Amino acid sequence: MRITGGDDGSKACRVAIVGAGYMAGEHIRAFKDAGAEIVGIHSRTRDRADRLAAEHGIPGVCSSVSQLYEGTGAELVVVTVPELAANQVSQAAFGFPWAVLLEKPAGYDLRDAQAIVEEARSRGSRAFVALNRRFHSSTFAAWQDLLSDEGPKLIQVLDQQDQTVARAAGQPEEVVANWHFANSIHVIDFLRVFGRTPILAVDPVEPWDRERPGVVVSRVRYDNGDIGLYEGIWNGPGPWAAIVTAPSRRWELRPLEQAAVQARGERRLTPIEIESWDTAFKPGLRAQAAAAIAAARHEQSSLPTLEDAFHTMRLIEAIFADHPTSFSEPLPPAGVLQATRRSDGKPGV
Repeated sequence: MRITGGDDGSKACRVAIVGAGYMAGEHIRAFKDAGAEIVGIHSRTRDRADRLAAEHGIPGVCSSVSQLYEGTGAELVVVTVPELAANQVSQAAFGFPWAVLLEKPAGYDLRDAQAIVEEARSRGSRAFVALNRRFHSSTFAAWQDLLSDEGPKLIQVLDQQDQTVARAAGQPEEVVANWHFANSIHVIDFLRVFGRTPILAVDPVEPWDRERPGVVVSRVRYDNGDIGLYEGIWNGPGPWAAIVTAPSRRWELRPLEQAAVQARGERRLTPIEIESWDTAFKPGLRAQAAAAIAAARHEQSSLPTLEDAFHTMRLIEAIFADHPTSFSEPLPPAGVLQATRRSDGKPGV
């Protein structure tokens, strides 16, 4: 029986949710504000799904992914499950003709991610990954401004991770051991966003020591001569930041949802005003929701595909290798970023 969450002829995009944790609630808020209709939810923890459904007026709590699709006719499903469940749940979601938005990372390590990609290919699924940092207004402002500077760039990514904190938060040991995939993807993706040309190779400067994680430094080489640097502090204090230095200006995202620019000849960084969506919602999620709705309806969208996100997973693998990596087929840059227009006509990112 179809869940009656609204008129089937409604213009609102019908969105279903898998998972009932923190991120599920954040996505629901963003999609509702974007005009979507949340038509159903499924979670292995039924009482949490019941609570979210009651809080947000979701008409159907379903017992399986198949019931979620068959009962709602959703155009888009948002999968927000723990890393170790992502493979099994995504395979179930790929069995239906909706668009699938997977929370990052799509796989707890590279092999797991590869299996998810291959399953999506075999099913012909339209699969995407929620790399919401790409949708920060800070990211878009820096990316758009740097389009006009064609000179060589230094792209620095500063990372900080603490596996002790991850364990204390209840993360499974298999996920903690691969924490560079689970959490460093937040910052490493910027090396593809701001590089904008294919990545040829990655060279370790201070290699990753899985047994004794500490300082990790790797150099990324682009085919246009740009240089990327990953600098990670593991199990110690440090910031998250992305810094792009071009001949005419320098952009700094620190914290990532804020941005400041320094022009050549100036001594100070000038902060830019960030979009209100990035304060009213978890940064990037509201603009990402609009992009996901467009992608679900086969409209132009900058929502990262699963294949695109997999290239970032391959870059992570190379950064944390203990040997140089040359890509036989260079890693492509991230797709073109787009501004999403709000109802008041202002850019949404």
